[in-house]
Amino acid sequence: MRILITGATGFVGGHLVELLQAEGGHEIVGLSRKDPRPVSRAHLGGMTRLVYAELSDGPNLETTLRETKPEWIFHLAGFAHPGDSFLNPEGCWSDNLNATQCLYDSVLRTGFSPRILFVSTGLVYGDPTGSGEPFTETSPLRPASPYAESKKAADLLGEKMARESGIDVVRVRPFNQIGPRQSADYAVANFARHVAAIERGSQPPVITPKGDLSAFRDLTDVRDMVRAYRLLIESGKRGEVYNAGSGTAYRIGDILNRLIQLSGMPIDVKQTAEPSRKASAGVARADTTKLRAATGWEPRYPFDETLKDVLTYWRAVSAPAAS
Repeated sequence: MRILITGATGFVGGHLVELLQAEGGHEIVGLSRKDPRPVSRAHLGGMTRLVYAELSDGPNLETTLRETKPEWIFHLAGFAHPGDSFLNPEGCWSDNLNATQCLYDSVLRTGFSPRILFVSTGLVYGDPTGSGEPFTETSPLRPASPYAESKKAADLLGEKMARESGIDVVRVRPFNQIGPRQSADYAVANFARHVAAIERGSQPPVITPKGDLSAFRDLTDVRDMVRAYRLLIESGKRGEVYNAGSGTAYRIGDILNRLIQLSGMPIDVKQTAEPSRKASAGVARADTTKLRAATGWEPRYPFDETLKDVLTYWRAVSAPAAS
């Protein structure tokens, strides 16, 4: 299968490349901006051919599509940080909506008919619920950030294009993904980074998380998540949307405590509230009945194994963490 992956050098993209390479029989091309490949994913160089292009550059993108002739496109690229979207809403909308529109338009101009998996986000459903009821694909969309708003717009664009233009788009709304090589901009990776720094002696044995440790989030190992993407691009129905997640909500504070237990180090936790941070208490959980019925997907990685792998990764990172 000829496969194009936008955002191939990102956290999720790297794990997807590894999965597809392990399957064999694929010709994989990765699309990335003209940024150096992260050191943590340098090993992917032998697994995929990397093409540097901006999705918003229509002529260049169209040339890439004509050269690669993809049968499948995994569209992972986009503005990735919900918090940062408040600081740069224009860039967020450009990367998430405009670039997606440009991708669809370029596909139409080539006359090719690849199957496209558009990766949305569970954040389109809005703030976590107090009841803990899981979000289904028919739950109201109430995005609470420029990131989630732009993803909602791109998500609904895919539905519209599939209905009106004949583009073969399947949409997926993933909830939180964690795993080795994730940026420390995200809570679980940041916790593990600090624990590893304390083990090395490069930080005092104190962690001061800034987020809300009482919140519950649906967390899935990224290696399970990319397997869901792989199954959906083959078995999902054109124009349809599927939630992807573990279906289990984990308390953020319990995850930090578990990482500390895995370390065996005496570590104190001193939480400090940030006035600018919106409280995130509540439960965010995915109903994945539709995904499982369509693909037979089930998570394979036990949560404790995922946490051990995240901690092992950060132990191997030589740069010390700031306290």
